[in-house]
Amino acid sequence: MTDKKISGRTIFALATAPAKSGIAIIRISGAGAASALALLTDAPCAAPNFAKYSVFKNPISGEVIDKGLAIYFKAPHSFTGDDVAELHLHGSPAVIREILGVLSRVAGMYAAEPGEFTRTAFLNGKLDLLEAEGLADLINAETSMQKSQALRQMSGEVSGFYQEIRTKTISCLALLEAYIDFPDEEIPESVLTQWRETIKSLRQSISATLSDNKCGERVRDGLSIVIIGAPNAGKSSLLNRLARRDAAIVSQHAGTTRDVIEVHMDIAGYPVVLMDTAGLRQSADEVEEEGISRARVRAGQADIKLALFDGSKLPEMDAHTKELLDENTIVIFTKSDLGANGSGFAVSAKTGQGIEELLVLIEEKVRDSFGRGASSLITRARHRNLLTEAELLLSAAMEDKEIELSCEELRRAALAIGKITGKIQVDDVLDVIFSQFCIGK
Repeated sequence: MTDKKISGRTIFALATAPAKSGIAIIRISGAGAASALALLTDAPCAAPNFAKYSVFKNPISGEVIDKGLAIYFKAPHSFTGDDVAELHLHGSPAVIREILGVLSRVAGMYAAEPGEFTRTAFLNGKLDLLEAEGLADLINAETSMQKSQALRQMSGEVSGFYQEIRTKTISCLALLEAYIDFPDEEIPESVLTQWRETIKSLRQSISATLSDNKCGERVRDGLSIVIIGAPNAGKSSLLNRLARRDAAIVSQHAGTTRDVIEVHMDIAGYPVVLMDTAGLRQSADEVEEEGISRARVRAGQADIKLALFDGSKLPEMDAHTKELLDENTIVIFTKSDLGANGSGFAVSAKTGQGIEELLVLIEEKVRDSFGRGASSLITRARHRNLLTEAELLLSAAMEDKEIELSCEELRRAALAIGKITGKIQVDDVLDVIFSQFCIGK
């Protein structure tokens, strides 16, 4: 173990994917970042914000570990707001393992917990909770719409909306709080009109935001498209065709699919989860019956349903599938290569007939479900729940009640909004009062 010691808590971690690669980056953040860099390079720290070619050595054996770049960021001008050092090394598992091993043996150095760098940035005021969540969404983005939504949230644009609502709510609260200390003074009608009109406007803005058909959550989590139909209607074959790979087992034996099979797809830039389900029928098999039950549940939760009917059996149509049809269902007649002649949408998973046309139709449905590119200010259930709570509290504040009770409702509404961005300081009301009113004059 090295006898070196780093002052203050300093964290480190591999910032790139743990795999063989041309470049790997190890990030160090904290008061000891510069000392750790000097320990590994046996040289003074580079000037802030400049990349310096360095030889990284094991401080115990003196052996060279690797050669690469060292970059130092002086607080507060870094991602975390603390001193940060980055080691740009070759992406060799052996190199990475030895560097991390050296750092772990230095007193005062700690392996970072999941999300600890971003948490530190939040605590240092470098970003708020919404921006932190946007960063996490960007890292996990798989489609262009997910990327765009995450970047918008990271930019602070979404935070600005919530901050404006919170600021106006606090202003209304401060307006009423100012008169609580003067119970003998009658509140002017102009003041009452001002705060009621402001609260009314805030409620309308919140209501419009909540009426977004959960577009933001759908972009983040993916739209669900469920394939339903009788056994051997061609569900698994269609799934494989649309996914362009053998994701599901195809068999002539009825009841092969007994669980829900999910395939994640990118359709027109939107995330979609395409699901194959068990064939709908009456079954005495306990396992198959459970699969059928799950199929019905997923069908009820689906944003879009693809209802398959065996075109070779027309005009007969499966009754179990027909009872699940609704306005969000695309009716498809399969096995058109066997002479299906129904009046609906005909496809053949075997020959590919009608598949491209079906994809166009699905894309149209997907765009409609997402509101044709409409962006949302809500991307998580957490945001929606807190915004709903704030709307209810603002409504309650406008009821005919004691001024102290209305103030409490406004205070709780501001707190709910603050929880969305992570800004919940209780002194904000006093700040507004002292800046806008001459208390004691």
